Amino acid sequence: MEKEKDFHTSKFKAIKNIGIVGLGLIGGSLALDLQRIGYTVHGVTHRKESAREAEKKKIAQVISTDTSILKKCSLIILALPLEKILNPEQQLINALPNNAVITDVGSVKEPVLKIWNKIHPHFVGSHPMAGTNESGIHAGKRDLFKNKAWISTPSANTNSNALKVIEQLAISLGSQWVIADAKLHDNAVALVSHLPVLVSGALLQTVSNEKNHELLNLSKTLASSGFSDTTRVGGGNPYLGVSMARNNKTTILKNLKSYRNCIKEIEDAIISEQWSKLQQILEENQKFRPEFL
Repeated sequence: MEKEKDFHTSKFKAIKNIGIVGLGLIGGSLALDLQRIGYTVHGVTHRKESAREAEKKKIAQVISTDTSILKKCSLIILALPLEKILNPEQQLINALPNNAVITDVGSVKEPVLKIWNKIHPHFVGSHPMAGTNESGIHAGKRDLFKNKAWISTPSANTNSNALKVIEQLAISLGSQWVIADAKLHDNAVALVSHLPVLVSGALLQTVSNEKNHELLNLSKTLASSGFSDTTRVGGGNPYLGVSMARNNKTTILKNLKSYRNCIKEIEDAIISEQWSKLQQILEENQKFRPEFL
């Protein structure tokens, strides 16, 4: 109860200093937007070269490789690769103030909650559904989260006031606040985020496997918005794709099986020249897609 009482002083409006661990695409974008709306951002990056680049770009007001700069922060966002969130360094854990609110941006939530609910009393699992195919210290951009879903997956142990702080964070950045069960979240992102990365990657792989160089070169010349749109996520950060697959394996495999079945249905319709069947499939897809836009 004492921890709960102490925490009540950390309302989002009273927060002045926000820490961001990791200044890549998500962390850098958060830092740029949070500075713009009046917060002092303390950015932690792993390498000194990255810290120097971040200072040049003015990604945050305070930038260091030393996690001790987080001691002044009332809200800390772990914008690290998923593997580093799941295997946090002890130095980072020790630097987190006990009364600060801690959240992450990992794309898988069940394993994150299992670990971080034991580490910090005010941890809130969250996941902003935004991104590009860029990575690294130069990838940050303003308004990345505007009009995008920001989902949180509170558990029975989640501090309700800490959850409110993360809700206000998301809203202040123009995001659409969503709450869901962690397992349901992981199943949903496997369908609409993780599966597209692998499917898109497979399309790129199919094209790159073409042995006829004349055909391949002409294809590169003719490729337009359709190919660009379809392959964007497949051409993104390979490390991120592997991390998604490793940490959401069961659900992704289930969805890949379902996808293969859909491809087989289309293939069978073409082989048997069931053009009306193919048209029916494509018409149903055409009607369904607007629900996701």
